[in-house]
Amino acid sequence: MPNRAAIVTGASRGIGLAIAEALAEEGFGLTITARKPDTLEQTAHSLRERGYEVEHIAANMNDEKAIQEVVRLHRERFGRLDVLVNNAGVGIGAAAAEHQTKYVDLQLDVNLRAIVLLYRECLDLLKAAGAEHKSALVVNLASIAGKSPQPWLSVYSATKAAVIAYTQAMNKELNGDGIKSTAFCPGFVDTDMTNFVKGTVSAEEMLRPTDIAEAVRFLLRVSPACVVPDVVFQRPGETI
Repeated sequence: MPNRAAIVTGASRGIGLAIAEALAEEGFGLTITARKPDTLEQTAHSLRERGYEVEHIAANMNDEKAIQEVVRLHRERFGRLDVLVNNAGVGIGAAAAEHQTKYVDLQLDVNLRAIVLLYRECLDLLKAAGAEHKSALVVNLASIAGKSPQPWLSVYSATKAAVIAYTQAMNKELNGDGIKSTAFCPGFVDTDMTNFVKGTVSAEEMLRPTDIAEAVRFLLRVSPACVVPDVVFQRPGETI
């Protein structure tokens, strides 16, 4: 049984997969989750073939019971939680007059509500880890759009700004329990979520998922006295 364990949401590809791989390489037992069972199964199988301890469960992050089941399964398998990575997210662009309620609700539920619920469900495990080593870690995937909100992506930007604010609040509330939270705020990353803009910004010009994963490794190595509230990832010449 690994002596450290992590949950990573949205872990079947892209940023989530890169972070899951980094944590596995660092010796963490993993519970990974994503919406599509087939892709998630393939990812879990690939990680296990490399010798990593991996539990997986398909789950929609807009479903409270599914979130609870992810945490239940992780608790049953590993019995501890040192790192929680809230990576799952969705972005649906629309002009102000064209927002569809179901898509507004989906972005609010997946990008923000799920994070609130996962803190709640994981808090006892995180506090136990914090009491042990003072460096329980929660990484919340926000976006550079949360720092510089964009038209057409207004709802997405608003949810990511809320993630940054919630992360700051959790540091004020939970640092005394040895739990540190960091909001990641990347610009365009070369994943399928940025396909919509690759006609303007080429994949070669974008951040890599491994860039984001390396920041997790950094956070694992700082002392218990160091809290990093947020990390902004920019392309050369990009401004907020």
